[in-house]
Amino acid sequence: MKGTDRSRALQFMSELLLERQDDILEANTLDLEVSREMAVPELILEWLKLTPERLQIVGKTLQRLAELSDPIQQILNMPSYQVDECQTYSQLTPLGVIAFVYESFPELGAIAAGLCIRSGNSLILRGGPEASHSNQAIVQALQIAIEDAGLPVECLQFLPTDHGDLIRELVTQDRYINLVIPYGRASLVQQVIRQATAPVLKTAIGNCYLYWSPSGSLDIARWMILESHLSEPDPVNAIEKVLIHREHSSTALNMLASSLKEKGFKLRGDAALVKNYPELFAAEAEASEWGQAYLDNTIAFKAVDGLETAINWINHYSSGHADCLATESYQESRLFALSVNSAMTYINASPRFHRNPKRGSPIALGMSNQKGHRRGLISLETLTTVKHIVQGNGMS
Repeated sequence: MKGTDRSRALQFMSELLLERQDDILEANTLDLEVSREMAVPELILEWLKLTPERLQIVGKTLQRLAELSDPIQQILNMPSYQVDECQTYSQLTPLGVIAFVYESFPELGAIAAGLCIRSGNSLILRGGPEASHSNQAIVQALQIAIEDAGLPVECLQFLPTDHGDLIRELVTQDRYINLVIPYGRASLVQQVIRQATAPVLKTAIGNCYLYWSPSGSLDIARWMILESHLSEPDPVNAIEKVLIHREHSSTALNMLASSLKEKGFKLRGDAALVKNYPELFAAEAEASEWGQAYLDNTIAFKAVDGLETAINWINHYSSGHADCLATESYQESRLFALSVNSAMTYINASPRFHRNPKRGSPIALGMSNQKGHRRGLISLETLTTVKHIVQGNGMS
């Protein structure tokens, strides 16, 4: 498939998705009604609910992908590997067939399709049963656009959810599938990892930590926390745990906690903080909570002795994809950046995740916290691999 053909397909996908907005929203309403009758958790309902604004974002994302230069066949220098009398270089190539296993988030199927079309990959979608009508309506629109653009419609496949254990059957097809990306709650991601024989790109949502150093500004710490929770629809990089130095004044802690509670956050704390500040913390955080994502407006606070203790705690309990530091110290910044085992670290900066960022920034499906295939933002480059080429003249 030529890059121009894939660009045209993405343009058609963007247009047809918006043209069929009413049909997609109607299908989504049906999914919501059925899910409420089935007592699906409120979190999943929030992830499931589509709006015209969310579909507009997807349309703009597909349009932006259509405008990007073709990442495939891009020539890269390979200075670290040289052969006498030969030209050596490398280029990006598609992975092949990618399986995206996700729950709720029906619009993510369209974004995943856009990233795969742009990077020259084929895609198999396996959504959750709670979003079956929404997913079907979106995929039908995308497949029509792909076919109208002259691309093989088979490059985007959708697996129904109404029969069999299709997740296990899908993720064990390592002979045909080059990468599986699970997206949703930790239980879904772990299920795919346990069952898969194909390579898996592990993802994570929430349970990001902030260490608030004694030198760190109260305003910056508060801004980082609040800003991180503004991602829509899923709070990928939401700061859910805050480690504070024991030297912080009670006044500063009171001001931060009070401003968070005014914004509707529920605060939990370790045993010492709950004992010393019962008016600030609703309850004590249990031991298991430090390693789990809340995925709501709950934040847990813990007092620590210093930066080293905070780093060790974060490396043990955080989800490992985005962790933060508020400090005025350059030394603390360097130590934190080098020692925290996370895909991304944010120092006095907003960790907020933007799936559809400003122009010039990469379009990302989510965040990966593993140290394997790729780490960090799941972008176009993540869906490619590198081919190395050594070209000589047949003589030494």
